Amino acid sequence: MTTITDIVPAPARSSLLNANALGIVLLLGLGYIIVPLVGSDYLMDAVLTPFLALALAAVGLNVLTGYAGQVSLGSAAFLAVGAYAAYDLNLRLPELPLLADIVLAGGIAAAIGIIFGLPSLRLRGFYLAVSTLAAQFFVQWALTKFGWFSNDNASGVIDAPVLRVGSLTFTSATGRYVFSLSVVAIATALTARLLASQTGRNFIAVRDHEVAAKVIGVPLLRTKLLAFGFSSFLIGVAGVLWAFAYLRTVEPAGFNLDRSFQILFIIIIGGLASLRGAFVGAAFIVAFPLLLSRLGAAVLGSVFDSGVLEMSQRIVIGALIIAVLIAEPRGLIALVDRATRALRRFRSSQT
Repeated sequence: MTTITDIVPAPARSSLLNANALGIVLLLGLGYIIVPLVGSDYLMDAVLTPFLALALAAVGLNVLTGYAGQVSLGSAAFLAVGAYAAYDLNLRLPELPLLADIVLAGGIAAAIGIIFGLPSLRLRGFYLAVSTLAAQFFVQWALTKFGWFSNDNASGVIDAPVLRVGSLTFTSATGRYVFSLSVVAIATALTARLLASQTGRNFIAVRDHEVAAKVIGVPLLRTKLLAFGFSSFLIGVAGVLWAFAYLRTVEPAGFNLDRSFQILFIIIIGGLASLRGAFVGAAFIVAFPLLLSRLGAAVLGSVFDSGVLEMSQRIVIGALIIAVLIAEPRGLIALVDRATRALRRFRSSQT
């Protein structure tokens, strides 16, 4: 079987790895040093923190759908499980540190994800997608039916605990952003490591052809359930960031079906089976509506009311999504890669 080591010479592989490592270091330097120095509180609170939470959720869904080929429409349910599990762990086991709460909350979301992933052993495609809606409706029903999850709060809306790690407290907009960035960076690095292992190759084999994967010895049951579990773990951790760092409240209404579709649209627009695509898609979904809203209010705010502007914004975003997918079905990350290759060819032609 031909591998990348047979196609790409060792010096080229080394150069590619060095370039990727340099790019990651530059991005982390930008995120940890430059952005906190020059960014406003609005940028941290309204743009970057939700972007990071949604990007991590998209990474989780991309593991399941993009790499393992299992379609899911219940992502918001696992966001909610992670958020409420972390809240209840913090409330009822106060001796546990916050990081332990986050990891355990992700583990609880993974367990729920494995349970609702059992139909994948018999169902595929859209049938599996419809079956995952059961998780969405069941979790929302349970969170509103049983007051224990929200500490018997009559409104169902509860304040999230303060982000505290040891003696460090992340209460400011910049602190919450840095905390979210750290969690997302670690989780993404672990995901990349998993996908580069034999487990990641098993995911792709199951996605491409289940029968062939079974013939060559890929354990279908374990691979599918692992994909559901790991994906739900990441989405559950993203739910903690969404509730604790961004919303700073925990309520069932924040994890509705629209949120599931939003995460699905992120990986479709950004690019399936691409960790970078999850971040590019999240940036598009978070930042572009804000830009359109500002532009519409500045140009047409005196002519149309806010309702018309909001509907116009949705139409423009929908039309742009369709145009992007027609131009490049593999998503925005493929357009970025194409532009990068064109720029490299232009530079080489000038030298």
